[in-house]
Amino acid sequence: MSAPFATSKVLSEAGIRHGFFGREGGRSMGALASNNMSIGVGDNSDLVVANRSSACFAMGERPLKDLVVFRQVHSTKVVSLTERPTPGVAIEADAMVTDRDDLLLGILTADCSPVLLADPEAGVVGAVHAGWKGAAGGILSATVLAMVKLGADPKNIRAAIGPTISAANYEVGPETAAQIVALDPAAARYISVPPGRTREHFDIPGLLTEQLFGAGVGLVGHLGLCTYADPARYFSHRYATHHGTTTGRQIAIIGLR
Repeated sequence: MSAPFATSKVLSEAGIRHGFFGREGGRSMGALASNNMSIGVGDNSDLVVANRSSACFAMGERPLKDLVVFRQVHSTKVVSLTERPTPGVAIEADAMVTDRDDLLLGILTADCSPVLLADPEAGVVGAVHAGWKGAAGGILSATVLAMVKLGADPKNIRAAIGPTISAANYEVGPETAAQIVALDPAAARYISVPPGRTREHFDIPGLLTEQLFGAGVGLVGHLGLCTYADPARYFSHRYATHHGTTTGRQIAIIGLR
Protein backbone atom coordinates (compact mmCIF):
# COMPACT_ATOMS: atom_id res chain seq x y z
CA MET A 1 0.00 0.00 0.00
CA SER A 2 1.47 3.35 -1.05
CA ALA A 3 1.76 6.40 1.17
CA PRO A 4 -1.09 8.93 1.12
CA PHE A 5 -0.65 12.07 -0.93
CA ALA A 6 -2.60 15.23 -1.71
CA THR A 7 -3.47 16.45 -5.18
CA SER A 8 -4.53 19.78 -6.65
CA LYS A 9 -7.79 20.09 -8.56
CA VAL A 10 -6.04 22.56 -10.86
CA LEU A 11 -3.72 19.81 -12.11
CA SER A 12 -5.99 16.79 -11.68
CA GLU A 13 -8.77 18.16 -13.85
CA ALA A 14 -6.25 18.45 -16.69
CA GLY A 15 -5.15 14.84 -16.27
CA ILE A 16 -1.69 15.72 -14.92
CA ARG A 17 -0.24 12.99 -12.73
CA HIS A 18 1.16 14.48 -9.54
CA GLY A 19 1.25 14.14 -5.78
CA PHE A 20 2.17 16.12 -2.68
CA PHE A 21 3.34 13.51 -0.19
CA GLY A 22 3.61 14.02 3.57
CA ARG A 23 5.42 12.19 6.34
CA GLU A 24 2.94 9.32 6.66
CA GLY A 25 3.13 5.83 5.18
CA GLY A 26 6.88 5.29 4.84
CA ARG A 27 9.57 3.14 6.40
CA SER A 28 11.86 5.63 8.15
CA MET A 29 12.00 5.64 11.93
CA GLY A 30 12.45 7.91 14.92
CA ALA A 31 12.33 11.67 14.33
CA LEU A 32 12.35 10.95 10.58
CA ALA A 33 9.30 8.71 10.70
CA SER A 34 8.01 7.65 8.46
CA ASN A 35 8.05 8.80 4.83
CA ASN A 36 11.31 10.74 4.77
CA MET A 37 12.55 11.35 1.22
CA SER A 38 15.97 12.88 1.92
CA ILE A 39 19.22 10.97 2.24
CA GLY A 40 20.99 14.10 3.50
CA VAL A 41 19.32 14.26 6.93
CA GLY A 42 20.96 11.20 8.47
CA ASP A 43 18.44 8.56 7.45
CA ASN A 44 19.21 5.01 6.37
CA SER A 45 19.65 5.29 2.59
CA ASP A 46 17.94 1.96 1.97
CA LEU A 47 14.81 3.22 3.73
CA VAL A 48 14.84 6.46 1.72
CA VAL A 49 15.15 4.48 -1.51
CA ALA A 50 12.19 2.36 -0.44
CA ASN A 51 10.15 5.46 0.37
CA ARG A 52 10.96 7.06 -2.97
CA SER A 53 10.21 3.83 -4.82
CA SER A 54 6.79 3.66 -3.20
CA ALA A 55 6.04 7.25 -4.24
CA CYS A 56 7.05 6.50 -7.82
CA PHE A 57 4.82 3.43 -7.84
CA ALA A 58 1.92 5.63 -6.71
CA MET A 59 2.55 7.86 -9.74
CA GLY A 60 1.37 5.20 -12.18
CA GLU A 61 3.64 2.30 -11.25
CA ARG A 62 6.72 4.17 -12.40
CA PRO A 63 10.23 2.87 -11.62
CA LEU A 64 12.56 4.76 -9.30
CA LYS A 65 14.98 5.39 -12.18
CA ASP A 66 12.44 7.84 -13.66
CA LEU A 67 12.56 10.13 -10.61
CA VAL A 68 14.80 13.20 -10.77
CA VAL A 69 15.69 14.94 -7.49
CA PHE A 70 18.23 17.77 -7.50
CA ARG A 71 20.52 18.95 -4.73
CA GLN A 72 18.53 22.00 -3.66
CA VAL A 73 20.59 25.00 -2.60
CA HIS A 74 18.08 27.88 -2.23
CA SER A 75 19.05 29.31 -5.60
CA THR A 76 17.06 30.64 -8.55
CA LYS A 77 18.62 28.16 -10.98
CA VAL A 78 16.28 26.30 -13.34
CA VAL A 79 17.43 23.27 -15.32
CA SER A 80 15.72 22.10 -18.52
CA LEU A 81 15.78 18.33 -18.76
CA THR A 82 15.71 17.54 -22.47
CA GLU A 83 17.70 14.35 -21.89
CA ARG A 84 17.73 11.88 -19.02
CA PRO A 85 20.22 13.00 -16.35
CA THR A 86 23.33 10.89 -15.84
CA PRO A 87 22.71 8.53 -12.91
CA GLY A 88 24.71 9.37 -9.80
CA VAL A 89 25.66 12.89 -10.94
CA ALA A 90 24.35 15.51 -8.51
CA ILE A 91 22.81 18.62 -10.06
CA GLU A 92 22.54 21.75 -7.91
CA ALA A 93 19.38 23.71 -8.74
CA ASP A 94 15.98 24.52 -7.27
CA ALA A 95 13.69 24.11 -10.26
CA MET A 96 13.43 21.83 -13.27
CA VAL A 97 11.29 21.62 -16.39
CA THR A 98 10.89 18.91 -19.01
CA ASP A 99 8.90 17.84 -22.03
CA ARG A 100 9.91 14.19 -21.59
CA ASP A 101 7.27 11.70 -20.57
CA ASP A 102 9.82 9.26 -19.14
CA LEU A 103 10.78 11.48 -16.19
CA LEU A 104 9.21 12.29 -12.85
CA LEU A 105 10.24 15.62 -11.33
CA GLY A 106 10.64 15.59 -7.54
CA ILE A 107 11.00 18.48 -5.09
CA LEU A 108 11.92 18.02 -1.40
CA THR A 109 10.55 20.40 1.23
CA ALA A 110 10.06 20.83 4.97
CA ASP A 111 8.44 24.34 5.12
CA CYS A 112 9.56 25.84 1.80
CA SER A 113 6.97 25.83 -0.98
CA PRO A 114 6.74 23.04 -3.54
CA VAL A 115 5.22 24.39 -6.76
CA LEU A 116 4.20 22.04 -9.56
CA LEU A 117 3.40 23.40 -13.02
CA ALA A 118 2.07 21.95 -16.26
CA ASP A 119 1.00 22.98 -19.73
CA PRO A 120 -1.09 19.95 -20.67
CA GLU A 121 -1.51 21.09 -24.27
CA ALA A 122 2.20 21.51 -24.95
CA GLY A 123 3.23 18.55 -22.81
CA VAL A 124 5.60 20.48 -20.55
CA VAL A 125 5.87 20.23 -16.76
CA GLY A 126 7.92 21.94 -14.08
CA ALA A 127 8.71 21.59 -10.38
CA VAL A 128 10.02 24.32 -8.09
CA HIS A 129 11.48 24.47 -4.58
CA ALA A 130 10.80 28.01 -3.34
CA GLY A 131 12.13 29.27 -0.04
CA TRP A 132 12.20 32.99 0.67
CA LYS A 133 15.40 33.48 -1.33
CA GLY A 134 14.05 31.70 -4.38
CA ALA A 135 10.63 33.32 -4.15
CA ALA A 136 11.97 36.86 -3.81
CA GLY A 137 14.71 36.14 -6.33
CA GLY A 138 12.24 35.28 -9.10
CA ILE A 139 12.58 31.51 -9.46
CA LEU A 140 8.95 31.15 -10.57
CA SER A 141 9.22 33.59 -13.46
CA ALA A 142 12.46 31.88 -14.50
CA THR A 143 10.68 28.52 -14.45
CA VAL A 144 7.79 29.78 -16.56
CA LEU A 145 10.29 31.18 -19.07
CA ALA A 146 12.09 27.83 -19.20
CA MET A 147 8.78 26.09 -19.87
CA VAL A 148 8.02 28.56 -22.67
CA LYS A 149 11.35 27.71 -24.28
CA LEU A 150 10.16 24.10 -24.40
CA GLY A 151 6.96 25.12 -26.14
CA ALA A 152 4.59 26.01 -23.31
CA ASP A 153 2.16 28.92 -23.47
CA PRO A 154 1.86 30.78 -20.12
CA LYS A 155 -1.91 31.12 -20.41
CA ASN A 156 -2.18 27.32 -20.68
CA ILE A 157 0.07 26.68 -17.68
CA ARG A 158 -1.56 25.43 -14.50
CA ALA A 159 0.30 25.75 -11.21
CA ALA A 160 -0.29 24.27 -7.76
CA ILE A 161 1.34 25.38 -4.51
CA GLY A 162 1.62 22.47 -2.12
CA PRO A 163 2.01 22.17 1.67
CA THR A 164 4.17 25.01 2.95
CA ILE A 165 4.58 27.11 6.06
CA SER A 166 1.81 29.69 6.44
CA ALA A 167 2.20 33.37 7.20
CA ALA A 168 0.80 32.81 10.69
CA ASN A 169 3.75 30.54 11.50
CA TYR A 170 6.50 32.02 9.34
CA GLU A 171 8.21 34.60 11.51
CA VAL A 172 11.17 36.10 9.65
CA GLY A 173 12.05 39.19 11.72
CA PRO A 174 13.19 42.62 10.49
CA GLU A 175 16.55 41.57 9.02
CA THR A 176 15.23 38.81 6.78
CA ALA A 177 12.18 40.91 5.90
CA ALA A 178 14.52 43.64 4.65
CA GLN A 179 16.47 41.12 2.56
CA ILE A 180 13.26 39.83 1.00
CA VAL A 181 12.07 43.30 0.05
CA ALA A 182 15.53 44.20 -1.30
CA LEU A 183 15.24 41.27 -3.71
CA ASP A 184 11.61 41.96 -4.62
CA PRO A 185 10.00 45.25 -3.52
CA ALA A 186 6.56 43.79 -4.35
CA ALA A 187 7.08 41.28 -1.53
CA ALA A 188 6.52 44.08 1.00
CA ARG A 189 2.77 43.48 0.58
CA TYR A 190 3.25 39.99 1.99
CA ILE A 191 5.23 40.97 5.08
CA SER A 192 3.36 42.06 8.17
CA VAL A 193 3.36 41.94 11.95
CA PRO A 194 0.28 39.92 12.94
CA PRO A 195 -1.91 41.10 15.83
CA GLY A 196 -0.36 40.14 19.14
CA ARG A 197 3.06 39.58 17.58
CA THR A 198 6.15 41.81 17.64
CA ARG A 199 8.11 40.56 14.65
CA GLU A 200 7.55 40.38 10.92
CA HIS A 201 5.92 37.36 9.27
CA PHE A 202 6.11 36.42 5.59
CA ASP A 203 3.24 35.08 3.47
CA ILE A 204 5.27 33.09 0.98
CA PRO A 205 2.33 31.34 -0.78
CA GLY A 206 0.67 34.74 -1.18
CA LEU A 207 3.71 36.16 -2.95
CA LEU A 208 4.11 33.04 -5.10
CA THR A 209 0.49 33.25 -6.22
CA GLU A 210 0.93 36.87 -7.30
CA GLN A 211 4.15 36.03 -9.10
CA LEU A 212 2.57 33.15 -11.01
CA PHE A 213 -0.28 35.30 -12.26
CA GLY A 214 2.23 38.05 -13.01
CA ALA A 215 4.17 35.61 -15.20
CA GLY A 216 0.99 35.02 -17.20
CA VAL A 217 0.08 31.63 -15.73
CA GLY A 218 -3.54 30.90 -16.54
CA LEU A 219 -4.62 28.95 -13.46
CA VAL A 220 -3.16 28.84 -9.95
CA GLY A 221 -4.21 26.68 -7.02
CA HIS A 222 -3.02 26.60 -3.41
CA LEU A 223 -3.74 23.60 -1.22
CA GLY A 224 -3.78 25.81 1.88
CA LEU A 225 -1.91 23.23 3.98
CA CYS A 226 0.58 24.49 6.59
CA THR A 227 3.54 22.25 7.36
CA TYR A 228 4.26 23.88 10.72
CA ALA A 229 0.67 23.61 11.93
CA ASP A 230 0.40 19.88 11.23
CA PRO A 231 3.65 18.17 12.37
CA ALA A 232 2.00 14.75 12.47
CA ARG A 233 1.23 14.97 8.77
CA TYR A 234 4.15 17.01 7.42
CA PHE A 235 7.84 17.47 8.10
CA SER A 236 8.56 21.01 9.29
CA HIS A 237 12.11 22.21 9.80
CA ARG A 238 10.96 25.18 11.85
CA TYR A 239 8.72 23.11 14.09
CA ALA A 240 11.56 20.65 14.69
CA THR A 241 13.97 23.49 15.50
CA HIS A 242 11.52 25.02 17.97
CA HIS A 243 11.12 21.65 19.69
CA GLY A 244 14.79 20.66 19.72
CA THR A 245 14.57 17.74 17.33
CA THR A 246 15.37 16.88 13.73
CA THR A 247 13.10 16.33 10.77
CA GLY A 248 12.94 14.76 7.34
CA ARG A 249 11.76 15.99 3.96
CA GLN A 250 8.58 15.26 2.04
CA ILE A 251 8.38 15.11 -1.73
CA ALA A 252 6.17 16.64 -4.42
CA ILE A 253 6.18 14.83 -7.77
CA ILE A 254 4.86 15.63 -11.24
CA GLY A 255 5.09 13.77 -14.55
CA LEU A 256 3.54 13.63 -18.00
CA ARG A 257 2.19 10.08 -17.81
